[in-house]
Amino acid sequence: MKSALAALSALAQETRLAVFRYLVEAGPEGMTVGRIGEALGVPAATLSFHLKELSHAGLVSSRQESRFIWYSANYESMNGLIAYLTENCCRGQPEACGVGCAPQTKSSTASRKKVPA
Repeated sequence: MKSALAALSALAQETRLAVFRYLVEAGPEGMTVGRIGEALGVPAATLSFHLKELSHAGLVSSRQESRFIWYSANYESMNGLIAYLTENCCRGQPEACGVGCAPQTKSSTASRKKVPA
């Protein structure tokens, strides 16, 4: 429960949620800090703070390559959070719920917008 609370707390902020979603979309290789900032319109100092919060919550990891720092989503933590939130769906029998417990996808018309720092 503590890790779920930490993850939910970290994601309960507009910029951090946007960064995390961007990194999930980027795939396992991740993205450099500069590219994340450019894509989301977040200043470097602000982005650093938000990446630190996501890292402390176990939602992202970083690696240094040459002079660049790459961040990537921690898919294991993300899937663990989803599993925790849905483990008792329909009294532990999600197949009995039909689509009620299954995540729904948005249409492809949804776009990523810049977020305030």
